[in-house]
Amino acid sequence: MSPDLGRLLGEVGAVLLDFDGPVCSIFAGYPAPQVAAELVDVLRRRGVDVPPDLASEPDPLEVLRRTGATGNHDITRAVEDALCAAERRAVETAEPTPYGREVIVAAQQAGMPVAAVSNNSAGAVSAYLTANRLAAYVSPVVGRAYADPDRMKPNPEPILQAVRALGEAASRCVLIGDSLSDIDGARAAGVRVIGYANRLPKVEQFWAVGADAVITSMGEIASLLMERPGG
Repeated sequence: MSPDLGRLLGEVGAVLLDFDGPVCSIFAGYPAPQVAAELVDVLRRRGVDVPPDLASEPDPLEVLRRTGATGNHDITRAVEDALCAAERRAVETAEPTPYGREVIVAAQQAGMPVAAVSNNSAGAVSAYLTANRLAAYVSPVVGRAYADPDRMKPNPEPILQAVRALGEAASRCVLIGDSLSDIDGARAAGVRVIGYANRLPKVEQFWAVGADAVITSMGEIASLLMERPGG
């Protein structure tokens, strides 16, 4: 366990959770490369000449990001709509992250509000939370801005949107995320950040880019939150 984790959790009053990683694996049953390939097919049906590197891109969010970078708003909206629909299907077979639920419940019981801040669509996040009886514990849910991928993390705007909704100072919030974009976005927003290294190579990466703490299991956070007064 990171030696700074307990101190950090004692200094914050609200938890911001990335969704895909800390809460669940959204594409566990509907693999991300398959979704990305379907988005590439959307581009081709729209007459887009897809370069080889984009045709083989395994990350659907990156397909959306690169489509948005072309400046063609109609095609970006078409890819966005297809991705939203795919994410809604994906949450039906998403795999819960071990101890993700316990973190959410323990934080609430300790008097710490919990928000979700995701590059996935808010509709998909909310659908998962509802299906897993967690919707009452998580508010607000901030998903990616519609057909505007430049506003996804590491852009700090969605993180700041959640901070404002919670009514907490940014320095009193901590984001738990499993990607470099989470770390960079949190730093830009002025919130504390815990890197969830669900793969071992991420441990050194997260320390290198300035995470306040690094964990390899959400259980590390759950156990500390349960020890808090009211937890």
